[in-house]
Amino acid sequence: MLRAQDATAEALLEAQGYLFCCPENLGLMTGAMKEFFDGMYYPLLGRLEGRAYATMIAAGTDGTGAQRQIDRIATGWRLRRAAEPLIIRNGAQTPEDILASKILSDEALQKCCEMGQALTGGIALGVF
Repeated sequence: MLRAQDATAEALLEAQGYLFCCPENLGLMTGAMKEFFDGMYYPLLGRLEGRAYATMIAAGTDGTGAQRQIDRIATGWRLRRAAEPLIIRNGAQTPEDILASKILSDEALQKCCEMGQALTGGIALGVF
């Protein structure tokens, strides 16, 4: 597991699959995740085909903008979606709520765990 700013091309080449996780801000993926893809996209183009990926997005009320961005990049890398997108919405709408620290509910955390387990289990079994 690597934070976007710590990921390297070598780490992505060594991995059999990817779980991309980020918050959505202003309808787009976060700066750290955007920078990750900006730096990795062309050096890895043509080198990751067929690997599995899944996504988890944290959002106020939508999340689909960030999801679409990641899906477009995954399409360019020719990754295979291994699970339906998981978008956790916290409902934050006021400036105070948006800027406040967020804590995921037990139900949301369980969904995240299930997503990670399904992805790693599928990779281990050769399903993805």
